[in-house]
Amino acid sequence: MLKQQSKLLTRLNVIIDVVVILIAFNLSYDVIQLYSARLSSFQSYVWSLAIIIPAWLFFMTYIGMYNSMRTKSFSTIIGGLVKVHIAGGLITASCVYFIDPIGYSRFLFAHFLIISLVLSIIVKCVVSLLLKYFRRKGYNSRNILLVGSGPKIKSFVDIISSHADWGLTIVGIVGLENDTAGKSIAGCTYLGDINRLVKICKEGNIDEVVFSLPHGQMLLVDEYLIMLQEMGITVRLVIDLYDSPTSRKELAMFPGDIPILTYHSKAFDEGQLFLKRCLDIVGAVVGLMFTGVMLPFIAIAIRLETPGPIFFGQNRVGENGRIFKCWKFRSMLVDAEEHKNELIAHNEMQGAMFKMKDDPRVTNTGRFIRKTSIDELPQFWNVLKGEMSLVGTRPPTMDEVATYENWHRKRICIRPGITGLWQVSGRNQIKAFDEVVRLDIRYIEEWSLWLDIKILARTIWVVIAGNGAR
Repeated sequence: MLKQQSKLLTRLNVIIDVVVILIAFNLSYDVIQLYSARLSSFQSYVWSLAIIIPAWLFFMTYIGMYNSMRTKSFSTIIGGLVKVHIAGGLITASCVYFIDPIGYSRFLFAHFLIISLVLSIIVKCVVSLLLKYFRRKGYNSRNILLVGSGPKIKSFVDIISSHADWGLTIVGIVGLENDTAGKSIAGCTYLGDINRLVKICKEGNIDEVVFSLPHGQMLLVDEYLIMLQEMGITVRLVIDLYDSPTSRKELAMFPGDIPILTYHSKAFDEGQLFLKRCLDIVGAVVGLMFTGVMLPFIAIAIRLETPGPIFFGQNRVGENGRIFKCWKFRSMLVDAEEHKNELIAHNEMQGAMFKMKDDPRVTNTGRFIRKTSIDELPQFWNVLKGEMSLVGTRPPTMDEVATYENWHRKRICIRPGITGLWQVSGRNQIKAFDEVVRLDIRYIEEWSLWLDIKILARTIWVVIAGNGAR
């Protein structure tokens, strides 16, 4: 019955989302026509809905907007909708403008994104509020029986008790044999020890049994799991294993029904990585178009001053030690690498990174393109290929990585970036390599798409203000 209700709610959510898209699209057209009348007939644009609707529903499903919303906060819902509109907008715009690059109105599409996002947020939040209201009144509630002891079970009770709108009712607590700690948990009825578990489930209206057991008692679940499932009761297990405060933990099923607990050293998940990659592709295409315009002038300036290639390619270390060729416009003499060891004594950095003020290997043209960060424009090609990202950590050389301490290596667990937190945090004033690594690790552990956008905006300001590399 509950599964049928869930499927019905999912179908209703899909229908509501389609209606919201249709209303947003019509409203966008009407608003523009009302104050400017600049658009062609409505039929000239309506074909794009054949792309927009499937794209929106795909991302809604992918990001989990059709999963249970019982325990999701408003900020989670709004964040999910923003991700849907960013990803859907990027993909849909690419398809639409590939099909009709001239006739389709960018103004209309921009209005649609804004109106659709606002309407979606209003509708989803209203629906969520209504569901929370009905759950508080006792509708669509779930009766939960807790089994176990220890601090985690008390934390579980506190969380459930503080969220009445989730519709989760704790029927009582079943303690372990010869353990009456459950009697001391305020607001919960102690129903006996674990030997009475099956009888309690038969006599009561129990939807779910949640086990929260200490390490040494985990095998007790085996004795009751099959019996409870035979009775049609959902069984959940609170994991009480190892804790790593700087890791993101994820429990999932490996193909072949093998449960695996994963500790991620970075804050990214698959959905976020997809959105980040969408941003990278769009940014790389725009960046390469700008590079193409600048290329003749830069090439002439480089070749007039010194003979040799226009581009400089160097092996750098990418994500988890992958080696790739990082490209730049050449800003040094052709034999610059051969003379690096002669200048090591003048290194301004403390640690594995080399940086020197007034480096004699840098040409006059090189100083200008470094100051303006023009030398890094070819790295948009690395971004398009997936070797780099728009925002990330600085790509180190192989020699630098060879000197890393263990904790330094965390900075190469993600794709390196053209810009990053270090670059917009006064890199010319930072002299200690350890401080660079701390900034990179902070970026990795605090990452969000919004953080990338802020760093990109700050990078533009840094370049305009002339605070580029020396």
